[in-house]
Amino acid sequence: MKREDMLARLVAQAETEGSELITLRAIVEEATDLGAARVLKRMGLADDGAHEDLAELRELLRAWRDAKASAWKAIVDWTVRGVLALLIFAIAVRFGSGDLLR
Repeated sequence: MKREDMLARLVAQAETEGSELITLRAIVEEATDLGAARVLKRMGLADDGAHEDLAELRELLRAWRDAKASAWKAIVDWTVRGVLALLIFAIAVRFGSGDLLR
């Protein structure tokens, strides 16, 4: 039996017999399962290889985040080194060691 048919039968049962709590829960469960299946199908994730595709996308995203963090760390490291080199150079010039650099 298809999910759409099951949902239609549950709604019909709720209309004829009244809406007991178990019937309402079954309607909600079937409706959410049907909605989730539709969303996955629209997103192109309803096939058998979707799990592997999502795992690969997660791995790529993790690698991108790691690369981005490493790039920022390298930029900060080089900036700090440059500032320290300029500071050492300024101190050397201030104390008259600038002649040694020529």
